[in-house]
Formats: sequence, C-alpha cells, structure tokens
Amino acid sequence: MDTKAFKRSLHQSENYHRRGFGHQNEVMEVLNSEYQSSLISQIRSNNYQIERGEVTIRLAEAFGFCWGVERAVAMAYETRRHFPSEKIWITNEIIHNPSVNERLRDMKVNFIPFNGAQKDFSVVGAGDVVILPAFGASVQEMQLLDNKGCKIVDTTCPWVSKVWNSVEKHKRSDFTSIIHGKYNHEETVATSSFADKYLIVLNLKEAQYVCDYILNGGNRDEFLDKFKNAHSEGFDPELDLQYLGVANQTTMLKSETEQIGKLFEKTLMQKYGPSELAKHFMSFNTICDATQERQDAMFELVKEKLSLMVVIGGFNSSNTTHLQEIAIDYGIPSYHIDSESRIGPGNRLVHKPLSKDLETVENWLPSGPIVVGITSGASTPDKVVEKIIEEIFTIKNT
Repeated sequence: MDTKAFKRSLHQSENYHRRGFGHQNEVMEVLNSEYQSSLISQIRSNNYQIERGEVTIRLAEAFGFCWGVERAVAMAYETRRHFPSEKIWITNEIIHNPSVNERLRDMKVNFIPFNGAQKDFSVVGAGDVVILPAFGASVQEMQLLDNKGCKIVDTTCPWVSKVWNSVEKHKRSDFTSIIHGKYNHEETVATSSFADKYLIVLNLKEAQYVCDYILNGGNRDEFLDKFKNAHSEGFDPELDLQYLGVANQTTMLKSETEQIGKLFEKTLMQKYGPSELAKHFMSFNTICDATQERQDAMFELVKEKLSLMVVIGGFNSSNTTHLQEIAIDYGIPSYHIDSESRIGPGNRLVHKPLSKDLETVENWLPSGPIVVGITSGASTPDKVVEKIIEEIFTIKNT
C-alpha cells in the first residue's frame, strides 16, 4: 500500500479534520478550569519549591501536560461542541491519563471496544465522528474509517507524525525501519503500519542482540521467535538487516534511543566499512522535545537530597515509566501513582513498582522532616499534581 498517497488523499477529504473547529477560546476556558492549578502556579513562581510543616516539595522544572497532549485534549473538547448530537468515538485513550479519559466518557465520547485482542469497529456507523488520539492510529484503521464514511478528527501529535515521515523515507530507500519502542504500544503500532520492513527493539539489550546477529550471524528461527510480535510479515534477518534506518516511539528514554542509534551505526560501519556506511544506514532525530525536557528536568531533580520521589501519570504511560526509571537508577525510594485516590487511608499508598503489579505500602511517608521530589508525565494535568501534594501535606501535618 502507498501509505503516503493514502494520507494525502485522506487529508484532502471533507470528512477529515485536524485543525479544530473555531471553538478554541471557549474550550481553553473549560480546560483551564478543569485541569490547571493555582497551587502549581505558585510553586513554579517560587523556584519550584514549597514548604509546609515537616514537608518540603520539590517539583521538576518540566513536568505535566505537553503541547501535543493539550492540543489533543482541546480538539476532543472542540469536537464534542462542534458535533453536539452526533455519535462520537475515539480509537483509543486520547492520552494516558485516567481522569482525562473519564471526563471524555462523561461527555458521551465513546471508546472503541475490544473484542479479545482486537478493536471492534463494527459499532461505528457511517457519519459517526471518530477521534484519532495523540498517539495516532494505524493506516489500516484510518482506511477502515474512511471507507465507512466517518468524520475523522485527527489529534495525532506532530512529533509522532514526524516519526512517520522518517519511516516513509526508510521505505522509499528500501531500508528496514528499526523502531525503538514497545511493540504493543499504540504509537508504535501506528508507526510500524507506515513501514514496509520493520523490526521493533525494546531496549539496548535487544538492539545488541540484533547487532551481534548482523556481525556474526546466528540461529534464524531463534531470532524470529525472539521478535515474533515485533517484526513485519515475512521478515528475514538474513536479508533485511543490511540497510537500516532508525526511528523511535517518541516517549522512550532519550539516552537509550541515542545509544541504540549509535550502536547500529557502529555495527554497520564495522560490517561494511566507513565509506559504505551512508549506503546502509540512515537516522533522523525523532525524539520528542517535551519528552526530552521532562527527562532532563528529572535528571536535575534527582541530584538533590530527596527523601523520596513521587512520579505521577497513567500506569500505561511510557514517558511516565521512563521518569520512574531515572529515579530508580539514582537509588531514590520512588512511587508511581496515577491519582490522589491511591493515597490513604492514613499513611498508606497503592503504587506501581517498575514492571510489577500494584502494591500496597504502609507508612510510605517517613517520620520527621522530609523532602519529596515530584514530577508527572506529559499526560498528567496540574490539578492531579495539586491534589497529590495536598494529600501529602495532610498526612504529614495533621
């Protein structure tokens, strides 16, 4: 399928919308009321710090809603205002935040149901309005919705679209796209749908396995089994690892994406020689600015003397999980929660340790004066951060 031609055709359709509907001012008033926080504004203006009683709160200097997320949520609100009586669907969570998605449900925005592991688009009818979330949607989903005659509202983050453009360039040169991401994450699913040949690597360890195979060969069946859910149909490691382009899920850890890119560049240079490298390798900077800023701010925050770290965001939020990884790497007691409802009763907390199920911990806030570092993922409203800070103050100061 010529995905670039399909996108061009879709963008010219009168049923396709990606610039809003002219309700920006009224929608921003609502968003500010529902998601902004005067307390967080106060903390920002006070050098990202606030003290109450035995508690000092230190906020990261970049956290919370990014521009792409705010744009997607605003467009979803605009869509409901512009189509007050139409049936509205969304192909996935608009962003990875439970309170925002629940608010959309309250506005009668329906989520495409899952039938087993597959989305059930049979519920969508001609003329229905369908929102594509900030993470994007696969080419196949967009084509299906277009064929149904749906009105499509595309809130895909421009940074995600930038990755798609890179993958298109790989395809035009008959290169295999090496995608740093989680194979079942909706953004990576969408990105891989624009590729011809692709291989998804989760981390540096998997990338090293692939590079070792490039240089030394290996067991083909073992390779395909290891990446059984993470490669294009008909992928052949003997043939499809000669010409490579690197892309990424925009919310992955920036430093790891860079390491993976350099590893493949070094590997192909070693195999084919410096003079032939340009024929075998291409790479574009597709790391999201907002993701990078939040990770950089986290690296600065963990250098301070913190008693513990609270990382706030959806449990399925990739960019939030990577903030948690940074705290763990620095040996700071760290708790990932998605809302204030995880706190209490008393000094109890329900949190999600990295790569584990939810756990309950008692007396999570130690006695005596404490310094609590706080950050939040790009899908977390300031209002949620405010409520969690107030809960911490209540526990320690009553």
